[in-house]
Amino acid sequence: MTHQAGFVSIIGKPNVGKSTLINELIGQKISIITSKVQTTRNRILGILSSENYQVVFSDTPGIIDPKYKLQGSMMKFVNDSLQDADIVLFITDTDARNHDDELLAKISLIKSPLIVLLNKIDLSNSDEVTKKVEELKEKINCKEVIPISALNKFNTKEVISRILNYLPEAPSFYPEDQVTDVSERFIASEILREKILMRYKEEIPYSVQVEVISFRDEPNIIHIEADIYVMRDSQKLIVIGKGGIALRNTGTAARRDMETFFGKKVFLKTFVRVNENWRDNDKMLRHFGYSKD
Repeated sequence: MTHQAGFVSIIGKPNVGKSTLINELIGQKISIITSKVQTTRNRILGILSSENYQVVFSDTPGIIDPKYKLQGSMMKFVNDSLQDADIVLFITDTDARNHDDELLAKISLIKSPLIVLLNKIDLSNSDEVTKKVEELKEKINCKEVIPISALNKFNTKEVISRILNYLPEAPSFYPEDQVTDVSERFIASEILREKILMRYKEEIPYSVQVEVISFRDEPNIIHIEADIYVMRDSQKLIVIGKGGIALRNTGTAARRDMETFFGKKVFLKTFVRVNENWRDNDKMLRHFGYSKD
């Protein structure tokens, strides 16, 4: 019996449902999800294994025009994921802003087998979906266009079936019980960052970076200490809140999700620190793992 294995890069503009899809395909939440654009900042691998195949998905940041160095590093993650991709999934939706002609022309240049996923079809009627599918077939040089709803799990199993049509024969790259390439520290930091994105408005979500500085996994409890970086003193006051209530509530929500993910009690301690303009600081970007140069 042959065995298939390969890398599948998931790309698209912000907020089209890339992370929702990869979590659904893997069957476990490995990428954080919020309504904010640019939620995903790193390239995160999600690994789906069976007896006959292993699909290694790359969840990537949404495609944008970079405004500062952090965003430039985010776009490098997207480009790097295309370099080793055996298959590319381009996700879009019925919002015309997410498949402008310039972007579609660039997508059409991709050399790997390209599958286009029209997501969020639950928000449209069947006539509109049919029209968009035909438009995408005309504008993009791709293998096929599949309408899906990642949120409602519609046609997501079909995505796997279509991927297997193009996945090369190869042995597995990772152990069968491994579902992601990121560390438990990274998962914990992303859970905390997700809660910050969900609970704070305006510039706070885009000015925040979370770093887990201590992760002690004991038999019955995990002790985690994390630094929350912001760019200004005024942002620090907002994150902490009057009497510390905002930070406590955020920490409680994060701790609950961590306990669900890790399957044991978590003691979470957080600190808020100011580092001006860290998003354009090469040293800090390297420190946070966004840049290796």
